[in-house]
Amino acid sequence: MSAKNMDSQGRWRNKVVAFRVSPEEDERIEAAVRITGLTKQEYITKRLMDMDVVVQGNPRVFRGLRMEMRKIAAELSRISAVEKIPEDLLMELRMILKVMEGMKEDSE
Repeated sequence: MSAKNMDSQGRWRNKVVAFRVSPEEDERIEAAVRITGLTKQEYITKRLMDMDVVVQGNPRVFRGLRMEMRKIAAELSRISAVEKIPEDLLMELRMILKVMEGMKEDSE
């Protein structure tokens, strides 16, 4: 049995939820977690509960964005002009742009 943990709202979190994903799905989840700066638990819980994922700019978020942008830049450099850009790469770009647009609005 897992250890009981109390969250910031005073709820006991002692239930474990586990599921299997493909390596590609795992990478997409990990990328989203890095970009948002949330823990994997927080990110998945918010998404499953249909709650807004609010990104607060901090060093962890900036580091995650930088890592993802480097990966995307390397992938785009690798793709030749005749190849179609993979849909998962476009989805990740859209997510990063959405986060960066939100950060821009907060700073204005």
